[in-house]
Amino acid sequence: MRRRNKAIIVICLFLIGLLGLWGCGSPSSNYADNLQENKTEVSLVYENSMELQYAENFTVDYYEDGYTMLTTTIDEQRFLIVPEGKEIPENLEDDIVVLQRPMKDLYLVASAVMDMFSELDGLDAITFSGQKEENWYVEEAKEAMANGDMLYAGKYSKPDYELLVSEGCSLAIENRMISHSPEVIEKLEDFGIPVMIEYSSYESHPLGRVEWIKFFGALLGKEEEAEQLFEEQTAILDRVSADEKTDKTVAFFFVTSNGLVQVRQSSDYVPKMIELAGGKYIFENLGDSETKRSTMNMQVEEFYNGAKDADFLIYNSSIDGGVSSMEELLNKCEFLADFKAVQEGNVWCTTNDMYQQSLSIGYLIEDIHAMLLGEGEDNMHYLFRLE
Repeated sequence: MRRRNKAIIVICLFLIGLLGLWGCGSPSSNYADNLQENKTEVSLVYENSMELQYAENFTVDYYEDGYTMLTTTIDEQRFLIVPEGKEIPENLEDDIVVLQRPMKDLYLVASAVMDMFSELDGLDAITFSGQKEENWYVEEAKEAMANGDMLYAGKYSKPDYELLVSEGCSLAIENRMISHSPEVIEKLEDFGIPVMIEYSSYESHPLGRVEWIKFFGALLGKEEEAEQLFEEQTAILDRVSADEKTDKTVAFFFVTSNGLVQVRQSSDYVPKMIELAGGKYIFENLGDSETKRSTMNMQVEEFYNGAKDADFLIYNSSIDGGVSSMEELLNKCEFLADFKAVQEGNVWCTTNDMYQQSLSIGYLIEDIHAMLLGEGEDNMHYLFRLE
């Protein structure tokens, strides 16, 4: 009986998707229909492009009368942002997704950029969340969900299609995890919901990740606010870079549930942050930069041999909730007792919210810099010493 009911639900959702494509009923299809009906003879006349300092995986092009083209360069997706009250140009290329301001009813699955929307005062554009209320560290998102202004619509691999369609979702913003579930992209698009993938995690420079706030600022029409927020982070890097580099080495790691040690590939943004802060990542030339993977697992023995003499250890608590003391860490991985950093009291831990705070990168670089210099411990944002 359960299988039969499940089959009926799937069929119903499929039919809703067809209705969406034919423009007969759902809010999502009405949104698409309105875009179709508003097409006019207007043509796009290029004016200029946004200047970027670090980001390499998106572009923003501006056209006359306030039209904006956002492009994610890895997959070459293009999104034409039409200003409020303006007409949609005719004869656009088939691959261009048209979005009309004001942005509303977004489904945000890429949790790392929620704080960007929050800082841009753009949470009112997000109706659907890929995280449950209790899993958010962005307080404004938690509050919006508690008030019913933002609804849980399923994680990236299992969206609540019925909710998204019935409530008129206009755009799904995903991260690279969606590549593991390509059928979800296909089904969302079948239901008339375009999919945008953000590639901030692919940026080679840490501030390239932060610069994605300009992308979402352009989406919302808040470029000036985005530029100001970005400059606040670059100013931190300028302050840190003014100091001399140290020779201190740092290992950044996490112990998995099956006893392996997860570390960052040398090409990842975390080793780059350590370098910018004035230190050295303990593992040189680790991993394959061509894979675009951030992490890799190694056996305890390999980690022991490579990181035993590191000056500092930083435990990544954002995956398992972390540890609160040296005793707790040593109970988790007793082999660390022989490490130089443990014996000298230089073991640190990240706060749990680090990965949901994309705009934290400048502050985390500053924290690592202070750690290396042995000063400013009481004023750190995302690091704390294990006692």
